[in-house]
Formats: sequence, structure tokens, C-alpha cells
Amino acid sequence: MARLHRENHLVERIGWLRAAVLGANDGIISTASLIVGVASAAASRDDILLTGVAGLVAGAMSMAAGEYVSVSSQSDTEHADLAREKRELADDPDFEREELAQFYVARGVQQGLAREVAQQLMAKDALAAHARDELGISEITSARPVQAALASAATFAVGAAAPMVLVLASPSNILIPVVSGGSLLFLALLGATGAKAGGAGLLKPTIRVTFWGAFAMALTAGIGAVFGRVV
Repeated sequence: MARLHRENHLVERIGWLRAAVLGANDGIISTASLIVGVASAAASRDDILLTGVAGLVAGAMSMAAGEYVSVSSQSDTEHADLAREKRELADDPDFEREELAQFYVARGVQQGLAREVAQQLMAKDALAAHARDELGISEITSARPVQAALASAATFAVGAAAPMVLVLASPSNILIPVVSGGSLLFLALLGATGAKAGGAGLLKPTIRVTFWGAFAMALTAGIGAVFGRVV
């Protein structure tokens, strides 16, 4: 007799992985860009550090709030769809059974077998069957607002701390190149790590995240230099 075992699929990570990568990526880019922009304006190290700390705290709270609101909206939609489906199951279970069977027929199951499968699944848990096969809602993909908010805030703070450490470790005369180069290295590592965790290729995600980080830092450095001369 074949032994059953649990398979760990990469799609199970999609909820927390997306929020974590987004949070860390935003933390590195936004904080490093703030630091480089302020440093380009010839600010003191204390001003640079204060800017970095303010960016870290504000960014972490913003990421948490944004993720919570966004994912909560998804969760509200899912609950509304489930409530409507529950009412439809109570009002006309025969129609819902046939509707479920036709989903299986469309996937290649024979008509008679599809109806039998639909009947057995609905006998066990009709709402779960329709949620999964009609609405596309499952335990793996369902929205988790608190998890997403905490993951985004925590990873943003970790990402934002990296440029701060570089500021503390680098001499004032080479602060901009050290923070810029170090932050790009962190971004490349983040892109590779996220790709590895998600089972994707390493090259494209790494190049993508590094390019946009370099673009953001170059843009804010230019703005800081221009306004530094004006002010």
C-alpha cells in the first residue's frame, strides 16, 4: 500500500512571501534613497541618521497599514462571496450541485462521474466545495490581513536598518558611495533570496530589484544635490 505524505508546495508561501519581499525591498530602497538624498544636500551625519530613523518608523507603519487595509478589502470580498454562496446553497441546492458538476465537466470529467463527485463533495462540505472550485478561495490563498501587515512592517524595518548600519559604519567623506553600493548589494541578495524561496530563477528578479533601487537612489541624490545648492 502506498504511503501518503504531505507535499509542501511553493504556492503556500505566496501570502507571506509577497508581503515580506515587498516590505524589505521598500525598506532598503526608500531609506537608502532618503539617506543618499539628504547626504547629497551636504547635511550632517546627525541629520542623516535622524532622517533614516524617521523614514524607518514612518515607512514601517505605512506598510503595515497599507497591507492591512488592502488585504482586509480582499478578505471582505471573500466573505461576501461566501455569504452569498451559502444563501444560494440553502435556496436551491440541486441547481448548485449541477453547477458544481459542470465545473468538473469543463475540466474533462465525464458527466456522470462529475455529478457523482459533486454530490459526494457537497455531502461532506458544500460551501467549501463551491468556495474552492467556483470562487477560487482555499485555505492556501485566502486573505490574511494581520499576517500580511506584520510581515510587511517587520521586513520593512529590517530592510531599512541595513542602510542605517552603513551610515554608522562609513566615513563621512565616502558615505554616499558606501550607502549606495551596500544598499544595492542588499537589494541583489533580497531579490535572489525571494526568487529562491518562491522557486523562480535568480537572474531576472535580482536584476529587476537592483535596477529600480539604483534608479531611485540616483534620482533622490540628484534632487538632494540641486536643492542643497539652492538652500
